[in-house]
Amino acid sequence: MPQKTARAGGAAWALVITSAAGFMAALDNLVVTTALPSIREDFGGGLHDLEWTVSAYTLTFAVLLMFGAALGDRFGRRKLFIIGLTVFTGASAAAALAPGIEALIAARAVQGVGAAVMMPLTLTLLTAAVPEAKRGMAYGIWGAVNGLAVAGGPLIGGSLTEHVSWQWIFWLNVPLGLALLPLARLRLAESHAPGARLDIVGTLLASGGLFGIVYALIRGPLDGWTGGTVLGGLVAGTALLGGFVRHGIRHKAPMLPMRLFRSRAFSGINAASLLMFLGMFGSIFLLSQYMQTVLHYSPTEAGLRMLPWTGMPMLVSPLAGYLSDRFGGRPVVAAGLFLQATGLGWYAVVVAPDASYAVQLPALIISGIGMSLFFAPASNLVMSGVRPHEQGIASGANNALREVGGALGIAVMSSIFSARGGYGSPWNFVDGLEPALWVGAAVVALAAVAALCIPGRRKPDAPAPGQVGRVERQDALADA
Repeated sequence: MPQKTARAGGAAWALVITSAAGFMAALDNLVVTTALPSIREDFGGGLHDLEWTVSAYTLTFAVLLMFGAALGDRFGRRKLFIIGLTVFTGASAAAALAPGIEALIAARAVQGVGAAVMMPLTLTLLTAAVPEAKRGMAYGIWGAVNGLAVAGGPLIGGSLTEHVSWQWIFWLNVPLGLALLPLARLRLAESHAPGARLDIVGTLLASGGLFGIVYALIRGPLDGWTGGTVLGGLVAGTALLGGFVRHGIRHKAPMLPMRLFRSRAFSGINAASLLMFLGMFGSIFLLSQYMQTVLHYSPTEAGLRMLPWTGMPMLVSPLAGYLSDRFGGRPVVAAGLFLQATGLGWYAVVVAPDASYAVQLPALIISGIGMSLFFAPASNLVMSGVRPHEQGIASGANNALREVGGALGIAVMSSIFSARGGYGSPWNFVDGLEPALWVGAAVVALAAVAALCIPGRRKPDAPAPGQVGRVERQDALADA
């Protein structure tokens, strides 16, 4: 059983502290997108530099997420939460003070490290502090706050960039982090998981493999796809990821046990999550620049115009939850992904240097509804695909694969954009954006196909596979 040390404050303080910390980490996924044109204007650099300002965060966050949770289990969750929060807050200040694009990218990578340690421990600490009977409500509030961060990211980033400066998207974290640090020390309970092990080899294999592939995808349009650096990154990255899979099969306590993927439900929802985030993040990365660079919206106007997409989960998620309970998660997730793919395809049809917002709005709404239908049932499908004692690992794996999908999406779709277009003129930008959106739509449609591979919900009165014989024997004994 986990060992805990009681602290003053109780469940209410734990909910406030963990929700605020989760808000910071979730916000930094999308808050940068509407600031990208301003960052490019101040620091110069090309598309690959802008990619790294986003991917440096998502990539380090993704590959260290499960390792951060394991560190907390081993050395103390409150202690590691405070360390992660300190790193995240300090890196936010460093990003705000960055003198150039290289320093900004480095600070973003360190931010991702802090978030990877801090974020997975928010739910663990919240669970330890809240009585079991009240956890459902606490999880709902925590999730709503994180959803608000995702929805408001482009708008908050755009407003701060336009009315203050883009540096304030990072300064925003500093006072919040400094306020949370003493509260976490005084109000959260310490807890451990006895016997927890660290998988350092698995972490190094996953980190090196993903970095090699993402680096090659970003450098490909610049160095040529047959260049030594690009081919080396692809080959080395693939080999390291192969080693990670082998390690997950053979190691006694791997970071990600490959046996989990024997479950068709677990494999299907994780494949769908990876592909969905690949198409969605890559599209948002390019569309936020399209609205400002080509259509000449201000950063705030761009953030507001993205809300029908990014903010829709706040409205539709309750309905998605009801539909999932009524019909099962598989059809709701698949329908949501098909709608998301339709929205991206619609956008690819109407995108133009002079496209009105009225023409874009249906694509944004359809994409937003599709994203909403995906998020609500997806977590339940992840948890139902594994045994109860493996749910923590399963949740961490799914979150990590989503972040990996986001980093890959930005790299892949930016490579397509660079190959077909660029920043030279509005028409040149649209020439690159249109095929990238079509690829995003195709990838999300493939995610929908993966979701359809998830087993359907069993009827409540139907026995589970392997149980039929036992039920028949029990009935025969009852008749006797």
